[in-house]
Amino acid sequence: MTALASLPPPKRTAVVLMNIGSPEAPETGPVRTYLREFLSDPRVIDIPAVARWLLLNLVILPTRPSKSAAAYRKVWRKEGSPLVYFSERQRALLQEKLGATPVILAMRYGKPSIPEAVARLKRESIDQIILVPLYPQYSSAATGSSIEALNAAFAQEAFVPSVTAVPPFWDDAGFLDTFVAHIAEAKAAFKPDHVLFSYHGLPMRQVKACDASGAHCFASANCCDVQVPANHACYRAQSFATTRALAAKLGLTADAHSTSFQSRLGRTPWIQPFTDVHLDELAAKGVKRLLIACPSFVTDCLETLEEISIRAKEQFVAKGGEDVQLVPCLNDDPRWISALEGLVRRAAGGTLPVSG
Repeated sequence: MTALASLPPPKRTAVVLMNIGSPEAPETGPVRTYLREFLSDPRVIDIPAVARWLLLNLVILPTRPSKSAAAYRKVWRKEGSPLVYFSERQRALLQEKLGATPVILAMRYGKPSIPEAVARLKRESIDQIILVPLYPQYSSAATGSSIEALNAAFAQEAFVPSVTAVPPFWDDAGFLDTFVAHIAEAKAAFKPDHVLFSYHGLPMRQVKACDASGAHCFASANCCDVQVPANHACYRAQSFATTRALAAKLGLTADAHSTSFQSRLGRTPWIQPFTDVHLDELAAKGVKRLLIACPSFVTDCLETLEEISIRAKEQFVAKGGEDVQLVPCLNDDPRWISALEGLVRRAAGGTLPVSG
């Protein structure tokens, strides 16, 4: 009798959730370490290496770490960084849904680090990785850098597992519906005059670089009004599309909401309209109670909790507004965890076992 050939073992899959990252402590030293790693990334500061080194070491690092540390102290939790805390909550809750499939958290910069995640993937003999860059809209500085960094971490390894990245999910029904629920709940309680959708900003050149045609981006005032092949990877176009989808689901009229971009840095041209400038415009128009949602973040962090909830509020009130309310990000909302599970399972193509 001929012996049957043994079947190959089933593929071992793991999920890696990746967010931008955070300093290990809200103090100048850890913040400097974090900023050095973050701003040394050529996808973040996309200028020649020598110019980037000079800018970082002669302009940014001598002064910015102490200022950023003071901002982090305003939002730091007893558990640590809010971004790391909520990202870990997302990981743990997704792990409950995926059962035996390992779910690993890695930060693009800082800890838990990508090398730590790779070490665990090796220990568990993982064949296939589902990478989830936790950024709803695509940008080279965040999404592109995260995908590149995970692949690069395996560059010196003998065995390189396959990596499938979950694509930008700004149009995912689960993501949109959960954000709609958060906005609707905050809107009912706060009763705002206006809803502002504020997204993280990007330099214009990084947005233009994603226009393969070289002829669409910023060629007209309405270049982001509709999605076409030329702007399929455009962060600004995806942000405006996110706003349109959320506003439609919320039934917001054109004059009851607007879109802007925050967190610009330096003198290089950034995408507009700018959130800080738009706040003054809204106050001048007579808006008194302003609700702000930040749909480029799934996790509350320095940019939402300090920049918007504290600084933007102070600015708006100083210009004549009465109050600003931040809509909480998706964080550990069970509805978002279910949406996240759906994103992962679709990316895995039905290869993940059903838990329970």
